[in-house]
Amino acid sequence: MATTFYHIPDMQADDNPLLSKVCQLCGELFQQGQRVFVATNDVKTAEQLDELMWKLPSEQFIPHNLQGEGPHYGAPIEIGHQPPQTRRQVLINLCHPLPQFAVKFTQIIDFIPNEPEQKQQARERFHHYRQLNLAPQIATE
Repeated sequence: MATTFYHIPDMQADDNPLLSKVCQLCGELFQQGQRVFVATNDVKTAEQLDELMWKLPSEQFIPHNLQGEGPHYGAPIEIGHQPPQTRRQVLINLCHPLPQFAVKFTQIIDFIPNEPEQKQQARERFHHYRQLNLAPQIATE
């Protein structure tokens, strides 16, 4: 199982670099034919990400839906704050602590924000991945 952490720069005034990076990765994974579940801690974050994806230019459209909406087996990208109901290959984790269902995926993507509290939480998740023998890596981009 591949586990990759991405560094996230400081937030700008009206920008959320974490959600922007999630959108970028969802687009790349969709182009690769991957089915993705984006796990959030709450409904608000799920809805923010959903809204951000709808604001992308039409040529960058990413087929997605909030958990419980859309087709029976879901769009290629599903966003939710509950455990997923359908099988997907990739988990993009925005949760702390690491959700128990994370081990069911073949690939996990996680993030290291610059804010001190969130950075500490990322360290805890990194350690948890190691305890699960998931050998987390840091992205070099």
